[in-house]
Amino acid sequence: KGKVYLAGAGPGDPGLATQKAVEAIKEADCIIYDSLANVKLLECRKAGAETVFVGKKGGIKTVTQDRINRLLVEKARKGKTVVRLKGGDPFIFGRGGEEALSLVKAGIPFEVIPGVTSAMAVPAYAGIPLTHRDFASSVTFITGEESPKKRTTIAWDKLSRGDGTLVFLMGWKNLSFIVKKLIENGRDPKTPAAMIRWGTLSRQETIIGRLENIVEVVKKKGIRPPVVTVVGEVAGLRKRLNWFEKKPLFGRTVLVTRTPEQAGPFSKILERYGAEPLCFPLIKTVPPASWKGLDRAIKKISSYDWAIFTSVNGVKYFSERLPQLGKDIRELKGVKICAIGPRTEESIKALGIRVDLTPKEFRAEAIIRALGRGGIKGKRFLLPRAAEAREVLPEEIKRLGNRIDVVAVYRTIRPRKGASELREMFKEGRIDCVTFTSSSTVTNFVKTFKKGELGELLKGVKIACIGPITADTARGWGLGVDIMPRKYTTKALAEAMAKYYKK
Repeated sequence: KGKVYLAGAGPGDPGLATQKAVEAIKEADCIIYDSLANVKLLECRKAGAETVFVGKKGGIKTVTQDRINRLLVEKARKGKTVVRLKGGDPFIFGRGGEEALSLVKAGIPFEVIPGVTSAMAVPAYAGIPLTHRDFASSVTFITGEESPKKRTTIAWDKLSRGDGTLVFLMGWKNLSFIVKKLIENGRDPKTPAAMIRWGTLSRQETIIGRLENIVEVVKKKGIRPPVVTVVGEVAGLRKRLNWFEKKPLFGRTVLVTRTPEQAGPFSKILERYGAEPLCFPLIKTVPPASWKGLDRAIKKISSYDWAIFTSVNGVKYFSERLPQLGKDIRELKGVKICAIGPRTEESIKALGIRVDLTPKEFRAEAIIRALGRGGIKGKRFLLPRAAEAREVLPEEIKRLGNRIDVVAVYRTIRPRKGASELREMFKEGRIDCVTFTSSSTVTNFVKTFKKGELGELLKGVKIACIGPITADTARGWGLGVDIMPRKYTTKALAEAMAKYYKK
């Protein structure tokens, strides 16, 4: 028999998912998820894990609740570990209780992993504290989906008394009914009210009104689900406490074109600035066509005076090849190590190897200048790098009277999937900025589209490049470069973008 985890995915921001929920996703054989569960959380699933979408498409429920209950039982009876991933918390208006009862009836073991409910998180991201000593000493969560036609189970007379904060989930459709019942039962029509759409995400939208006019304001602004509705004096504090929507990259969707392995850290930096990163890898690293060159170099590694690493990928593939030949990092004893930048330096140090030289400027020319100051004539160099790369570094080292072995430790290729989806996103104006962190990402980006269509697709879209080499490649393809940092790191690139948009 399998097992089912009823897990809360949190309110939208994947960073608000609990560690336990993420661990369950990694363990799962099957993940059954809703519309409001951020699909980014599925990226950590193990290879071969099945995913089943049971949310709403276009506002229409695709799978009935009874069918979902049966699905959980069917998958678990096949011996699978199942994660039922639900937006927010599974036991707060998420029908998690119904699913748990169906599992009990079928004799299926289950666990509940609570999630951060949108009822609390969304108002917090909108700058609305649900309780405040001066304004509200209680808070009540209410479903907004109760039909006005049925006999009510909500005590509107009690809700309308006092100063307690009211939070309605799924209240967009019945907003006018909710307002009517509150005012009829004595709630002051001047009470502040807030409607928050897509809370905790970069596309979050918040409107403030009062009970007497919130319905008209919602119609005027065109607010649609998913929304959280807050009624109470605390909603008036948003003017002073709005923090999330003031982030410099808030509301910006940024295309991240790095490899899947490297996109994560950069995306997290962008998220801290309030952006919504969209990961679309334009390069993928794979082993070289042949290991012969690297294997020869490793076997005579002690004959080199210097080993120069120009990327994190170079370090990764070099270090992973050592044990394949029955060797380890001790082979580098006596060889001086040069790294082109701080990220490469960090990856080398993570192997327990000291770095002797990291130039202040992260490009090949800076390595030459830094090495030249120490007098390097007659030395022997090893350069493990991508199969295709700039020839400036090896040519200059030779010109200075040295020998250098350039060995391919990896290749970069262009993934073929997703081009049509990306094209549609540009046409719909959903992408604000495209980031490039290498010349190959630029070239592959241009080659993803048909000749002549980029000019129209990129209207109003900003281009951000990590450094001058990448920027020159972009300009060579006819792309305008709007943002480039002084330091050539992803952290500096994100900072430069934040400064650009802040202006």
